[in-house]
Amino acid sequence: MGNVHVSDGAAGAATALGSDLHLDLTEPGSRRTALARALREAVRSGRLAGGTRLPPYRSLALDLGIARNVVADAYAELVAEGWFTARQGSGTRVAQGVAAAPAPAAPRRPAVAGPRHDLVQGKPDPAAFPRTAWSAAARRALAAAPADAFGPGDPRGRPELRYALAEYLARARGVRTDPERIVVCSGFANGLRLLARVRPGAWAVEEYGLGFHRGILDAAGIRQHPLPVDGEGARTGALAALPRPVRTALLTPAHQFPTGGPLLPSRRTEAVEWARSRDGILLEDDYDGEFRFDRKPVGAVQGLDPERVVYAGSLSKSLSPAIRLGWLVLPDALVDEVLAAKGVRESWASALEQLTLAEFLVCGAYDRHVRRMRQGYRDRRDRLVSVLAERVPAVRVTGIAAGLHAVLELPAGTERAAVAAAAAEGVALDGLSGYRHPGAAGSPSREGLVVGYAALPERAFAHALDALTAALTRATAPPRP
Repeated sequence: MGNVHVSDGAAGAATALGSDLHLDLTEPGSRRTALARALREAVRSGRLAGGTRLPPYRSLALDLGIARNVVADAYAELVAEGWFTARQGSGTRVAQGVAAAPAPAAPRRPAVAGPRHDLVQGKPDPAAFPRTAWSAAARRALAAAPADAFGPGDPRGRPELRYALAEYLARARGVRTDPERIVVCSGFANGLRLLARVRPGAWAVEEYGLGFHRGILDAAGIRQHPLPVDGEGARTGALAALPRPVRTALLTPAHQFPTGGPLLPSRRTEAVEWARSRDGILLEDDYDGEFRFDRKPVGAVQGLDPERVVYAGSLSKSLSPAIRLGWLVLPDALVDEVLAAKGVRESWASALEQLTLAEFLVCGAYDRHVRRMRQGYRDRRDRLVSVLAERVPAVRVTGIAAGLHAVLELPAGTERAAVAAAAAEGVALDGLSGYRHPGAAGSPSREGLVVGYAALPERAFAHALDALTAALTRATAPPRP
């Protein structure tokens, strides 16, 4: 067997550059016969397309370890048979029209009609991704990258990114850390898995949250104890009543997910004091802390006690879920344990994307993007609130003005009907009850809808609001006598 380089260079070059071509020369017979058969099969199968220029005799002979005249004779044979053409000055090429016709395409499955209006939470506007600024940052980062960036790397992540994150998080989110205590991971879910490995046993979690995260903890064998949630975030006073083995708590303090309440200052202090009293840890999921619209964002809980709070962030809401980068800001005592849990290099985030994000942060492009998106998402939320107040006053938007989603509080007994009516109008969204922990006790599940307003194109948003309000009007209308 051998690899042929199909040349775009001058005839007679000692080596040719171009695409590799696999040729099987192991079948019995002379070398000329084997080569002619292999080239003929490459054309017949379509692997060598019509018009493809073949490498010069000397180059192909050198690649395959055979005599130059063997290649010349094989080419002459295929020219005589009409497989190849040979013209002075343009070399030997595959003749047009001799390759096998492409295989017929498989019959297309009928398309399944999806929702016309995607209002599912958790997705930023994909059309707003700053392609020009990101690609410019990537070019600068690649040009300036040291040679060791293309080696095995550091399980903590690239130092350029960790230094940039330490500066940004201190400035924008009030996080207190140094680069050596930041571990780069491939998103919040990856970070959650790492923490579950080093903090096994029992955790406190908010009674409303993302089922995907609950599944990660279940898979890690974590016993979950739901904390009640109200309009001011998790009721952290309930932590003290939990069994002593509970020494880790997962919280969304800036903007409780999905109900939307911010954790009160007194509750923040209460949670940190609980962690101190139990030699415990708080895991702070700051999933959309940069997008608070009503006033300046409140700083991270981590700033109250960096040795008792793990701060977790990612790009999934602020930039794009397609860029699989996140970070854990760790207490000093957990750094080595998390690095050991991170393990082999195959699970590490791309060094080139890390370098690009570092440059994106340092040059100010990330700040500019966040400010622009903050204004756009605030406008979207304001329109949602205004349209609902005008057309469906029985439905109220709850939670603070922040983030990429809102919760619509519904009259009792109408959530199921509202989700069904929305689906009938082509609107995809979720009922609030689906986010409640199955082990939550006490008051019954709240009735509501979780509406993501960020991802739709601007031209489609007004139509989505029309469809949503039509569904809500039908679902909340009083029954006819």
